[in-house]
Amino acid sequence: MTINLLNKNNDQSDLNLGFDVAPTPAQSVSLFPDSADVDSNADTDSKYESEPLRPQFWSRFALTELNHSEWEALCDGCGSCCLIKYIDEDESGNVDEEMVEYTDVTCQLMDCATGYCSHYATRQEHVPDCIQLTMDNLPKMMWLPSHCAYKRLYKGQDLPSWHLLLTGDAVLTQQQMRAANVGVAGRCVTEIGMSDEEMETRVVNWVNP
Repeated sequence: MTINLLNKNNDQSDLNLGFDVAPTPAQSVSLFPDSADVDSNADTDSKYESEPLRPQFWSRFALTELNHSEWEALCDGCGSCCLIKYIDEDESGNVDEEMVEYTDVTCQLMDCATGYCSHYATRQEHVPDCIQLTMDNLPKMMWLPSHCAYKRLYKGQDLPSWHLLLTGDAVLTQQQMRAANVGVAGRCVTEIGMSDEEMETRVVNWVNP
């Protein structure tokens, strides 16, 4: 999964979950909606497309044991990590989760109507600071929202009840995410043309780290 290490000084990108159908143990996962642009530059992702999802992999295997498709399938596509946020780090780079403040301002590539990145396949060409989430840097990313599957599993918690891997129904998952007040679609604004001063007034409380 590629995400942005977000703060008010960086251009940002997006992470997406474009499941059209529920994944099965023998099925690979697409992270992009059909309308997203996909091009030949997505070499890193494409070579893993055929990797299967093992049954109940999120509870049977450690994060370090997941294959690429399984790692990507943990993303719920909420887009919250692509919101610009204010993060306080100590000298060791550790984050006080209680001090993280999210805004409703997103990366320039976010389609705020759908909650999807408009150029996911080539996102790093547009936003070089877009960060690849890995097991190596996950411990330093505890600013991720509390519902994030990566963060929850890292902390020994379960997937949220509405996660697609549990419901097996993309429509139901989207409905339950909305009911749980999760996701940026329809309630975010682009960073393009926004001043630092205005951004500071757009802190929201509907995303909690």
